[in-house]
Amino acid sequence: MKIFTGNANSDLAESIVKNLNIQLGRSVVSAFSNGETQVLLGESVRDSDCFIIQPTCNPNPNDNLMELLIMADAMKRASASRITAVVPCFGYARQDKKDQARAPITGKLVANMIEISGINRVITVDLHASQIQGFFDIPVDNLHAEPLCAKFIDSLAGDKVVVSPDAGGVKRAKSIADYLELDLAIIHKERRRANEVSQMILVGNVEGKICVLVDDMADTCGTLALAANTLIEHGAHEVYAVVTHGVLSGPALERLNNSQIKKLCVTNSIPQTENMLHCDRIKVMDISSMLSEAIRRTHNGESISALFSSNPHHNPI
Repeated sequence: MKIFTGNANSDLAESIVKNLNIQLGRSVVSAFSNGETQVLLGESVRDSDCFIIQPTCNPNPNDNLMELLIMADAMKRASASRITAVVPCFGYARQDKKDQARAPITGKLVANMIEISGINRVITVDLHASQIQGFFDIPVDNLHAEPLCAKFIDSLAGDKVVVSPDAGGVKRAKSIADYLELDLAIIHKERRRANEVSQMILVGNVEGKICVLVDDMADTCGTLALAANTLIEHGAHEVYAVVTHGVLSGPALERLNNSQIKKLCVTNSIPQTENMLHCDRIKVMDISSMLSEAIRRTHNGESISALFSSNPHHNPI
C-alpha cells in the first residue's frame, strides 16, 4: 500500500499516514510557468495498491481536481495495480441535476473524468446527495461524519434540540437526533437565487433549548446565520452549528462573526488553519482516523460499513 497526496490538504494526508504508521509517498506536484499542473512520482508504484488523498475543495477546486486526475494518470501509466481516490470533500457535488434550462450536470462530468483518469475506487465523506454515487461505474464508499457530529452534540450540557436548516437535510439531522434521543426541529427556507435565502419558517419547539444546526456544508454561511437568528427569535437559549465541510467562502467569516452562532464545528476535510485565524468560533473535528481505517479496510478487503455499526441509523456502505 502506498499513499500520495496533492496540494489540497497535505496536513490531513500526514495525519492519515501517521495513523497507518507508513510514510507518505514521494511526489512533486507543481505548476509550469504557464499555469499547467505537473506531477512527478518519486518512487515506483508498479503492482502497488495506491491511494491519492486529494479533496477537490476550495480555494482552488479546479487545480485540485486536475492534480488528482494527473496523478492518477501517472500511476496508471506506471503500472499501479489499483488506484483509489480519497476525496474527503467532493467538489461540484451541488451541481448534480438540471435545475434550470441549459444547465450542466457538472457532478456527472467530474465523475466521468475521474473514471477515465484510471481511478478504480473513490472514498469520500458526506456527499451532498447520496445519489451522486450513481454517477460512477466504479465503487464509491460514502463515509459519514455523523458519529463525530453526534459526539460534539453529546458534549454540550443542557436541554438540546437538533435542527435541520433546510428540508434537504432532514434525513441527516433526524439520524443524529434519533441516535442521541433528542427532539428534532426543521427550518424551511426559500431562496431568491443561489446562495441567497429570503425567508425562513421554523417547525418545532426550541424555546429555552440549546439548538444545534446540522448540515453537510457551510459555504457563505447565509443559511446558518439566518437560521440562528430565526431560532433566537423563537426563544432558543444558544445556537451551535455542526457541518461536515466548512467551505466558508466569500462573506462567510464575517457573517459567522456577526451571527448568533456560538460555535461552528467542522471537519478537516477542508483546511481551516487560515479561517481559524480570522474567526475564533470555528472548532475542527479530525476525520483522519476514520479515513485511515477506511483505507486500511479497503486495502485488506474488509467491510467498511463496520466503521459505523455503532450507529444503527446509518445505512450500510
